[in-house]
Amino acid sequence: QVRLVESGGGSVQAGGSVRLSCAASTVTFDFYTMGWFRQAPGKEREFVAAISWNGGITLYADSVKGRFTISRDNNVNTEYLQMNSLKPEDTAVYFCAGDYYRGTRLKTLPRDYRNWGQGTQVTVSS
Repeated sequence: QVRLVESGGGSVQAGGSVRLSCAASTVTFDFYTMGWFRQAPGKEREFVAAISWNGGITLYADSVKGRFTISRDNNVNTEYLQMNSLKPEDTAVYFCAGDYYRGTRLKTLPRDYRNWGQGTQVTVSS
């Protein structure tokens, strides 16, 4: 089990940018596939992006492709989500998630991730 702590959320106007961070409390961070999910009020948690254990493979939801960038730094046990050209529909609580997996098949379902952060709110105003 690994503890994940997100930071960097806040309020921004449409077209702006926000960078989220997720710090992991484990020395085996490079054994984890990492992901970002989000959940808007009244909606189910949805996949945003995922990154393989070494950063070599990334996957994005169609709704964020070209605007968001997922990355990681295994030296500091942290993953990031750079969000540009934000839209009001990006408003949600954003969660980082980890899966103890070193394969190449990135997963997009919440049930495939066993470790979760507490979430950070991102609000985009029009």
